[in-house]
Amino acid sequence: MKKSLRFGAVALAATATLTLTSCGFGGSSGGGGGGDDANTLSLLVPSYSDATKGLWEDVIDGFEKENPDITVDLEVQSWDNLEKVISTKIQAGEAPDIYNGGPFAGFVGDELLYPVSDVVSEDTLADFQDAFIANAEVDGTAYALPLIASARALFVNNTLLQQAGVTEAPQTWDELLDAATKVSALGGGVAGYGMPLGSEEAQAEAAVWLWGGGGSFGDASEITIDTPENLAGAEQIKKMIDAGATQADPGSTQRSPLMDIFIQGKIGMQVGLPPTVGQIEEGNPELDYSIVPIPTKDGSPFTLGVMDQLMAFQNDGDKQEAITKFFDYYYSADVYVPWVQAEGFLPVTKSGAEQLSGEEALAPFLEVLPDAQFYPSTNPKWSATDGAFKSLFGQLQTKPAQDVLTEIQAQVDAG
Repeated sequence: MKKSLRFGAVALAATATLTLTSCGFGGSSGGGGGGDDANTLSLLVPSYSDATKGLWEDVIDGFEKENPDITVDLEVQSWDNLEKVISTKIQAGEAPDIYNGGPFAGFVGDELLYPVSDVVSEDTLADFQDAFIANAEVDGTAYALPLIASARALFVNNTLLQQAGVTEAPQTWDELLDAATKVSALGGGVAGYGMPLGSEEAQAEAAVWLWGGGGSFGDASEITIDTPENLAGAEQIKKMIDAGATQADPGSTQRSPLMDIFIQGKIGMQVGLPPTVGQIEEGNPELDYSIVPIPTKDGSPFTLGVMDQLMAFQNDGDKQEAITKFFDYYYSADVYVPWVQAEGFLPVTKSGAEQLSGEEALAPFLEVLPDAQFYPSTNPKWSATDGAFKSLFGQLQTKPAQDVLTEIQAQVDAG
């Protein structure tokens, strides 16, 4: 890969085989149990890759050497099975002491979880990126610890932009529209901007634009889609489509196959994830590309953040000290950063981001990480919101932006 317009990018070998699914990021495999005494911890986690089980075993081995009086029993499940497994365990009164998962508001409502301030030291708690720990809060109290992060950035085909006479990667919507229109004009099946509005991940492409114009999806207490701020982003999408700056039929285009086309060198720009680096290295290592922050209406920093969490179930209440020791050990930079690197994601701690700041491929993701915005996943209506975007947002291709936002809001309100 050649030199970028604003950032370089190098291969992240560990990301080449990662698959992103569900509210988390991937999965397979199975395992262990748990004990009842105060010095035996049960740890239930999903599989992010084929390496996940071994990576956790390495963490546990190191922890048990430093804490020989504590035993950690590991159980690894696929993401497909995880929610069923945790539900069954809770119903049986056998909730794990520590759990790595996604949504957790229901556990909070049932008063099953420790507030995180009860199970980590002050130093560990202060090390989390502020935006990430805030996203783990319910009614102002954090009940989960951010574990791993994925953020979005703009992948740019340098060759296509240069052929179109574009010398700088775009930072604003106006610059993006101009650059994408010029790239599309090259012809030969080339598209300026890859815009996946299909059902696979319409909510993510929507967030890129609506939030990039100063809008939002709301918060833990209220979902707000039909707003003037969101309308600005939706109208910019239509402007891109109407100008011929995107691929054909964005309303039915899915993200994964569209990114494959970018990797083949036929799309000028498309929003991608850290694992996209590994996919390019595997599929087209000669591609001349760069990774830059996502353009916004005014060029201000922004990224869509996604994270999974670690949480601690209170159970009989006598394992709080052992849980605290495990969390403090795991989140120490020398333990946590290699784990995150091996799984191919981004660190959620300030010390982790500092330690990886020299990784050129991660630079654009780490740059915007402190400004990450998140889905309001602790809102009871988030599931309906997610479904509404996936079923309706693609209609922007053929309907007025205001009508589409109004329909999405109505579907959300109806639950």
